[in-house]
Amino acid sequence: MAVLARLLVARGRAVPVSVLIDELWPGEPPAQALSTIQGYVSRLRRALEPGRAPRKEAEVLVSAPPGYALRAETGQVDCWSFEKTVKMEGDPATVWERMDQALSLWRGPALAEFSDLTWAVTEAGRLEELRLTAVERRADAGLALGHSAALVADLEAHVSAHPLREEGWRLLALALYRGGRQGDALGALRRARTVLRDELGLDLGATLQRLESDMLVQAPHLDLPKEQPVTAHRPGPPSPPGVPAPGGNAAGSATPALRVLVVDDQALVRTGLRVVLESEPGFELAGEAGDGEQAIALARETRPDLVLMDIQMPRLDGLTAARRILAEENPPKVIMMTTFGTDDNLYSALRAGVSGFVLKTSAPEQLITAMRAAQAGDALIDPAVTTRLISAFAGRTDPAAPPALAGLSDAELDLLKLIARGLTNRQISATLAVPEEAVAASVSKLLDHLGLFDRAQLVVAAYESGLVNPGDTGR
Repeated sequence: MAVLARLLVARGRAVPVSVLIDELWPGEPPAQALSTIQGYVSRLRRALEPGRAPRKEAEVLVSAPPGYALRAETGQVDCWSFEKTVKMEGDPATVWERMDQALSLWRGPALAEFSDLTWAVTEAGRLEELRLTAVERRADAGLALGHSAALVADLEAHVSAHPLREEGWRLLALALYRGGRQGDALGALRRARTVLRDELGLDLGATLQRLESDMLVQAPHLDLPKEQPVTAHRPGPPSPPGVPAPGGNAAGSATPALRVLVVDDQALVRTGLRVVLESEPGFELAGEAGDGEQAIALARETRPDLVLMDIQMPRLDGLTAARRILAEENPPKVIMMTTFGTDDNLYSALRAGVSGFVLKTSAPEQLITAMRAAQAGDALIDPAVTTRLISAFAGRTDPAAPPALAGLSDAELDLLKLIARGLTNRQISATLAVPEEAVAASVSKLLDHLGLFDRAQLVVAAYESGLVNPGDTGR
């Protein structure tokens, strides 16, 4: 079952056999690991396609050199259906129904039987974050539909289990207020302030502070709008592969492919990355380079959207090459790759303006996530390295350090804290209850004010200034 679960986590992308072996048997794999994997795959194929002729090629669990991939439709896999449903948009009645549908797919903690394996823990955390988002989206839609009183008990349980989620406190306070319990609503916000101060040393975020002020003056906009949508639109059947879900676009259907320049002095690593890019829709290999000098020349020649670059290389190291590439006009995004995540150069790379870094041992889907994050303008720092890196370097003084944060408003400081905690623009939008476009504009304004040009530099500035401490990274 671990093999099947690992392929499900890859969401249709190929997982190399070497990765399967390393992740299913961390430390010391058995001598017959390869034949064991092949045996598992053979049995899974019989279970998944019981009517398949003996010599006919598998259509579900397929060979995808240098490994295997699971080819299934979204509607056939609960966790895929769940994620797709959570991300769907619509009017309040539609969102209410869809979030109910998504939450009904849960049967307990995700991947609990594989909790001793790192890849499963990472994926379980991601799915749990999506589950909490579904709970909060359902509550938000319920408030718009006038279900305030019925939501209070569920929201009390939600904030009790997840007291650092400010969106949960906002929803609870608003449900109490609209239920005629203004005193209890203000009491909930006081509890939220106490929790945040005790746990993180932070005051309420800007959204909760505005909500508290509006409640004290009984602002009219807090009341339920008079006209409410009452017709629920039932979601249609799952979209076939390649067809965008409602409210979204299929990868690559309306936007050009992300062109990636791969830079590493090891030909085998470049080959592996090329396989990953060629198997993933929406990506295109712009070129390959074996050292920093070649990378600079190819970046100028091919004008890639993103450079995926090893930090340690002969002739010219990746950090120096990244600095020179980023100094060009309209530079591409740069993601650094490292083997151990302990190199001092990583911190210098963030200062230089790279969009983050990943471990070279990361699974293919983690590399894809990193590149998509950079494409969206978000910084990505591999969670296996973040704590060690920040703890080692936060608080250092350096003549080339980002400028002080003097002159920033409280709202801008709150935004910077959220960025430093790793939230994307979409997550910040949900946290602050403002449009995602407004968040993007505020981030750009913040970069201009501090004389920086990449989101990762904002993370560094927040830590170096003491605005955020290593222990404050959790959400």
